[in-house]
Amino acid sequence: MRIAEAVHTVNQEQPVRFCEKIHKHFQGQLSGHHLTVWGLAFKLGTDDMREAPSITIIEKLLEHGAKITVYDPQAQRNARAIFGERISYADDLYHSLRGAEALLLVTERDDFRHANFARIRQEMKSPVIFDGRNAYDKDELRRLGFIYYGVGRR
Repeated sequence: MRIAEAVHTVNQEQPVRFCEKIHKHFQGQLSGHHLTVWGLAFKLGTDDMREAPSITIIEKLLEHGAKITVYDPQAQRNARAIFGERISYADDLYHSLRGAEALLLVTERDDFRHANFARIRQEMKSPVIFDGRNAYDKDELRRLGFIYYGVGRR
């Protein structure tokens, strides 16, 4: 039972630690910064947002004044019920990145994993990726000129 409790505690802390990385990158000043979140659902292939890390992450970023755009074609309807008009909703993977100062990958999808990084870089104001799933090759992204942050990685 203690192992299950410890796992639950660690899982609850992950979104907070993810936000700490973002906060640190922006030197504690998130107000007015435009961030794009890819993936809202609790897990791949669903629209279920109950206990989804994206909720905690987005709420914390909003508390600090960040401007948030999200893209998840399966879960956006549920996200609207949670966030209303406090965030922006994109209808296209790449349009979601227009003017973004960072991309936050929260839930994996094939279209996210196999995205065109040249196009991503072109759409973004700043080529910064926070990969909450460790879905991307950090060395490849750095070679392409991105600043890359993974989870459990330096």
